[in-house]
Amino acid sequence: MRQTCRTLRGVLRSLRLYYGDGERRAAMDRLYGRFVKSGDLVFDIGAHVGDRVAAFRRLGARVIAVEPQPALVTTLKLLYGRDRAVTIEPLAIARSPGMIELKLNLDNPTVSTASDAFVQAAHGAPGWEGQRWTKTIDIPVITLDALIERHGTPSFIKIDVEGLEAEVLAGLSHAIPAVSFEFTTIAPEVATDCIARCATLGYARYNAILGESHALIHPDWLSAGAITAWLSSLPIEANSGDVYALQGSEVSDQ
Repeated sequence: MRQTCRTLRGVLRSLRLYYGDGERRAAMDRLYGRFVKSGDLVFDIGAHVGDRVAAFRRLGARVIAVEPQPALVTTLKLLYGRDRAVTIEPLAIARSPGMIELKLNLDNPTVSTASDAFVQAAHGAPGWEGQRWTKTIDIPVITLDALIERHGTPSFIKIDVEGLEAEVLAGLSHAIPAVSFEFTTIAPEVATDCIARCATLGYARYNAILGESHALIHPDWLSAGAITAWLSSLPIEANSGDVYALQGSEVSDQ
């Protein structure tokens, strides 16, 4: 009963945080409107409580919402279960199919993770005080390639999986027009690996946002080397954000 109450409080906290700000919604729509148009298919990998699902639907996209946490799957079904343009996949994505152990943070489900390295990096880090992963569950896993085979090729993939982003991209064999992936300053090597994977797939232009600002940090798109240098320059207090990668002509280092 105590765990159920903690889980409910955590979900309600996320709902207040991610749905309670009209200006934030407008900023999300402006940002994602750069990559998504009406009729597009979008993959939301790590959908959490679905605020990005809401943004993609406002833009007229069809959405595959991938979320492994049972309490959040229930939340997504309550919010979007009647929307025929939203498909909820209660599983995880990684480099190969199988099963994976998901570590649940009951008080703050947004940072639940399948990465042991992420949990270790968070221990004692500034801004991560008090975070606890106290329960584990086994979750089925498929690859991005398998998700594409199941649902079709998306125009945009958003990846936010708390330290497993590079594993997700490792299961993508062909570039799609645009992707985004979360980075954290406690585990910068994950973002570096993601950029390297994106470069191998043919992504040539990069940009980023800090935190939940939903404003690109650079007026021009950067090279893989330039975005990597920018990430490495961030203080640990910057905490997190998202990198955006586009196909297209290469840009010079800036």
